[in-house]
Amino acid sequence: MIDGLPYRQVGMDSMRPGGLVCVADHASNHVPAGIDLGIDRALLDDHIAVDIGVEGIADRLARRHNIPAHIATVSRLVCDFHRKEDEPGVVPTESDGHLIPGNIGADIEKRLDLYHRPYHAALAKFIAAAKPRMIIALHSFTPKLASGGADRPWEVALLYNQDDRAAQHAMRLFRQQGLTVGDNEPYSGKQLNATMDRHAEAAGIPYCTVEIRQDQIANEAGQARWALMLADVLGRVALEV
Repeated sequence: MIDGLPYRQVGMDSMRPGGLVCVADHASNHVPAGIDLGIDRALLDDHIAVDIGVEGIADRLARRHNIPAHIATVSRLVCDFHRKEDEPGVVPTESDGHLIPGNIGADIEKRLDLYHRPYHAALAKFIAAAKPRMIIALHSFTPKLASGGADRPWEVALLYNQDDRAAQHAMRLFRQQGLTVGDNEPYSGKQLNATMDRHAEAAGIPYCTVEIRQDQIANEAGQARWALMLADVLGRVALEV
């Protein structure tokens, strides 16, 4: 966390009305002092704690491609910004087969006050100032869950709830890159779209919720490649929506 805030904003000097902005809800594995999750610290580098690779891409989009970014600085295991306040998973007690004992009986209202509400209040101001043509919501997914299930063949996927106008165009362009592209995979935006439901769909702003498979972006070279491709592909999408 920077100055005690659950987010940081990058590239604000390049913010121009009608451009693109990026939101990264799960970019950090940081656990603030005073919170004991009761898990092996090695799990903080696992996908249950952080969307691997996302922070590097969001930073590159902001610093090299003039797409300002609002980036979480608190782990999803502390408070999941991509959940509604009343959803049980907003302070998860289990993830991919791992019990999070420190969250059992946690003061959820305090976590919301410290992390969730400031994060979303700042995001709302960020979007209002940017007046974006389109929002990029950036996530990543593991090639297979540790708790079981099928392999996930998609290199990238687009999620959406009711508004799929940008997602459909993005899927076509990613397929033209020779990629295996998921349509509301490996999760459905019909159920998991809280941040974009609140800040994009409710305001009528087009958006692309992009899920990238983590083996594609586990190192800096992969992150740089994907930042460039996202800036190109989603820049073209924004011109069409």
